Amino acid sequence: MPDTQLILAISSRALFDLSASNRVFENEGLEAYRRYQIAHEDEVLAPGEGFSFIKKLLDINSLLNKPRVEVVLLSRNSADTGLRIFNSIAAHELNITRAAFCGGGSPYQYIQAFACDLFLSTHAEDVANALEHGIAAARLMPRQANVSGAPNTAKTTAASASELRLAFDGDSVLFSDEAERIYQTQGLDAFASAEAARASRPLAGGPFQGFLHALHMLQQEFPEDRCPIRTALVTARSAPAHERVIRTLRAWDIRLDESLFLGGLDKTAFLQAFGADVFFDDQTQNCERAADVVTAGHVPHGVVNEQ
Repeated sequence: MPDTQLILAISSRALFDLSASNRVFENEGLEAYRRYQIAHEDEVLAPGEGFSFIKKLLDINSLLNKPRVEVVLLSRNSADTGLRIFNSIAAHELNITRAAFCGGGSPYQYIQAFACDLFLSTHAEDVANALEHGIAAARLMPRQANVSGAPNTAKTTAASASELRLAFDGDSVLFSDEAERIYQTQGLDAFASAEAARASRPLAGGPFQGFLHALHMLQQEFPEDRCPIRTALVTARSAPAHERVIRTLRAWDIRLDESLFLGGLDKTAFLQAFGADVFFDDQTQNCERAADVVTAGHVPHGVVNEQ
């Protein structure tokens, strides 16, 4: 068995809060941004949207006393401006040693070279490019507290627990969008009829199937009653469309800890009750609502994102 079970890539803006320096870049240009980062390179950056998720993942290595998880930094910064990022990584005691600084270019082309299972970024184009090349990827949404000005206490509470909790939408994320296409083009009744007729036929895998498998293999390293990783399916499906999902996961030999079939209900309250650290969904509006209580990753894949 290889030492590393799970490799995740994250952009610098997803790992740290670079909003102040990004404003310098947008208002004054690249050279001013470079000078700003050099002048502030000894100032530790605050955590960004993906920080808690990354920290909990890396902590798994300590629990196992084995290097089962690796995180790679992929950044549009140059190595010169990226020195502040590595200084912040050291200050926060994150064991991240590999990186690609692309000097303003897109880093997605290095994801496969690093053999990454998942890529997290705040840059929509980089995420879309990764998905087009068959790599699980999500754009982390901004915190709603930044919009409203109110403190996001629910998210802070969920992130404070030591257990890592991940929630996934089903269609177009874990599974292909074949069923979602019927719903979008023919309506709910046609969707329900088609899923009932195909209940014994496993769904094809979606962009996050490989990541879920790698995560499942990592879970197997722990006794079932002491696993620090907990997963949940949070889907708009309801009976009778639930059966095909259950049989699909059986066919993949993957166990999810919890499955919530909500029948179209807003997912936000359920994600808060589950205590999710991260939630992945293909629909922007679901992610925007969920960002009140959880770090939300938009997966721009499938029929909904073609419109």
